[in-house]
Amino acid sequence: MMVALDGTIVAIANPAIQKDLGASFADVQWITNGYFLALAVTLITAGKLGDRFGHRQTFLIGVVGFAAASGAIGLSDSIALVVTFRVFQGLFGALLMPAALGLLRATFPAEKLNMAIGIWGMVIGASTAGGPILGGLLVQHVSWQSVFFINVPVGVAALVLGLLILTDHRAQNAPRSFDLPGIALLSGAMFCLVWALIKAPAWGWGAGLTWTFLGASVLGFALFALWETRVAEPLIPLGLFRSVPLSAGVVLMVLMAIAFLGGLFFVTFYLQNVHGMSPVDAGLHLLPLTGMMIVGSPLAGALITKTGPRIPLAGGMALTAISMYGMSTLDTGTSGGVMSLWFAGLGLGLAPVMVGATEVIVGNAPMELSGVAGGLQQAAMQIGGSLGTAVLGAVMASKVDGDLAGNWAAAKLPPLTPAQLDQASQAVQVGAAPVAKGTPPELAAKITTVAHDTFISGMSLACLVAAVVAVVAVFVALLTKRGENADAAGAGAGHI
Repeated sequence: MMVALDGTIVAIANPAIQKDLGASFADVQWITNGYFLALAVTLITAGKLGDRFGHRQTFLIGVVGFAAASGAIGLSDSIALVVTFRVFQGLFGALLMPAALGLLRATFPAEKLNMAIGIWGMVIGASTAGGPILGGLLVQHVSWQSVFFINVPVGVAALVLGLLILTDHRAQNAPRSFDLPGIALLSGAMFCLVWALIKAPAWGWGAGLTWTFLGASVLGFALFALWETRVAEPLIPLGLFRSVPLSAGVVLMVLMAIAFLGGLFFVTFYLQNVHGMSPVDAGLHLLPLTGMMIVGSPLAGALITKTGPRIPLAGGMALTAISMYGMSTLDTGTSGGVMSLWFAGLGLGLAPVMVGATEVIVGNAPMELSGVAGGLQQAAMQIGGSLGTAVLGAVMASKVDGDLAGNWAAAKLPPLTPAQLDQASQAVQVGAAPVAKGTPPELAAKITTVAHDTFISGMSLACLVAAVVAVVAVFVALLTKRGENADAAGAGAGHI
């Protein structure tokens, strides 16, 4: 809950942090980017640590470190310290996530694993979608520091309960050595990929720097794959990917995150800047999405246990595609009821995918590699989220840049210089109207109408692209099946 919550809750606190600490917009971006970068780069290595030393120990260290880093952020008096401790949050969060899945895999027998992962998915989905609501309440009524301090009591409770309840499960043939060159190559390749995705909107997708980092990432992954075939105990045995269901599960997780997190990115701007809602109101309007994920995840777990993952996963992605298409029809006058319908459909569609794809990845991996499989699942989600935000952001920016000048001229508004048009375009990309102080009300209303209409045309195109991604994911889902090694869960692990 803590790790997923901190992915979205901080977005609401950013304006308050920026004002209080006198930070630049680029500084504030790094509050989010530093966290996701550290998380994405180290997830698979963190999963390997759990496989080697035991998921209980790794989980508890992650809990303590994450809570301590959160408290340190709340006590920070400079933006540099905030960003530094956010990176530490990401590193300790990376220890938590795969270890949690490894513990579930080792604790529950096959017939109960899907329900356990369903409850886990429910918490992840609810925390991700509920972050803006809780963040809005805390920032509005307490302080931005409270967004981070709230993790400290949660961490203490998790540590106490973990020490009392969690048992240490280790597979008999768990890895005994570390593939340090593999860790270095994979971390470098992941860093270059995520860095390129984070910086591409600022550098430009055609810029030399963007393609340099993307090229370095491809080279790093190629060298990593080559090295893994030569080492005795590889970080990720490439034989894992001979399992078509496991590979399909990883691809499905990436596609799901592109559609979900990329699409959700624009919806928050739509609710706050186009409809003029407060952060709390915007979060409340997303309750149908959160609610359906909470209700749908355990139900999806039960359904997948009975029928296998293939049909629920394909059906979930089909419903996600329909809901993203519905979201492409939203405009300035759309009622709350219509929004709720599409948000609820999205939550209901995502629930079986969050549960089923996780079970497919972790269940199709050998018991001794459950931590690495959990790291793969989470890394796929983080990369998909970064890809979704970057690619759909580029689609949005391109559409706004292409339409704004024509829409501006058609409304017979005063002409803009190229520099003014560029500034206006940046404002419109987040749904804001570029109205200068002292603008007459009638003119301000026309500018606002043009800005919102242009933003919605960009958001509609981005949601359509997300819907197409979800349709592709339907066909990937048909390649999945129940984990071949799931029967080892709960029975085959040694209790130490």
